[in-house]
Amino acid sequence: MSIPTEPIGSIPRPSGLIAAITGQAYSADLNGLYDKAINDTLREFEKTGSPVITDGEQTKSSFATYPLEGLTNLSAEGMKIEFADGHSRQLPLLTAGPFKYGNYAVKYLAAAQKLTKLPVKQAVISASALSLIYPSNGIPGYTQAEFMTDLLNECEKDIRQCLQQGAYKVQMDFTEGRLSLKLDPSGGVLKAFVDINNQVFNRFTTEEQQKLGVHVCPGGDHDSTHSADIDYADFLPQLFELNVGSFYLQLASEPDRVKVLKIIRQHLKPNQTAFIGVIDVLNPDIETSEIVRDRVLEAAAYIPLNQLGTTDDCGFSPFCDDVSTTRETAFAKIKARIEGTKLAEEKLYS
Repeated sequence: MSIPTEPIGSIPRPSGLIAAITGQAYSADLNGLYDKAINDTLREFEKTGSPVITDGEQTKSSFATYPLEGLTNLSAEGMKIEFADGHSRQLPLLTAGPFKYGNYAVKYLAAAQKLTKLPVKQAVISASALSLIYPSNGIPGYTQAEFMTDLLNECEKDIRQCLQQGAYKVQMDFTEGRLSLKLDPSGGVLKAFVDINNQVFNRFTTEEQQKLGVHVCPGGDHDSTHSADIDYADFLPQLFELNVGSFYLQLASEPDRVKVLKIIRQHLKPNQTAFIGVIDVLNPDIETSEIVRDRVLEAAAYIPLNQLGTTDDCGFSPFCDDVSTTRETAFAKIKARIEGTKLAEEKLYS
């Protein structure tokens, strides 16, 4: 028996690639920089001993906006997400229908699979996040109901293509879940988000749902968060209503982990696995394998071993211009997660 351990997704891009993407330096061969970054990321992942890897999202503009790349029916005046340190990220607005993805995640998955023999998981953005690009005053000739039909179809297609391509797991990023309670403390928006995403998940069989997961965190960008002040107690009961097999939960950076673990134990369903965050991606200090071991043992006191996994609190650089963490630090932290999880296994199964 063993405790499964998986990464979330993003790895900091090489500095040369970031400079080329952001226009700080000219590169005549951006595709060459992308290819080198993917290859290097996969090699470094393999060195950590990780049983499951990702491409590090090296060629995504961001975890949230990749489906919008290349679309011409968008404007820049969308919802602004404010982070605790004062910076913000802004979603675009849809200006005309119909809505179709400009880009699907299977492209990243297939490229990575050609370069490694290890299982590759693929992250996709949630339907609930993309639902926010429809303008509140509507679009002439294209109703919100028509948009939602198109959105759900596209999100299903995004996931299904990855499953058909042989993804080890398809993880929906749902970082707006916790944020929704900041926008609407009554929980109405959260319930609507859960319903939207379940409308996608319910299109998959029970067996397929076991290969699907959801990642949640309080946001992680430039070493800051957008909703860490929202109590998990108000969020987790609704989260476990999502019809997927795996939940990737930020926990290492929580001030009261035991409180959260008790809530997880109360609401986790028999067919669900809780992947507990044992690495604080916003803290530059690299955890030791012993620190990780102790965090796993702490979680094992509350969560059944057959429903327990480990992960990182978040992706390390969800947006392509994030330089707050180095690649070396990210991989060192991942290695600590792998080794610490093994140490906990030895203690728990001895």
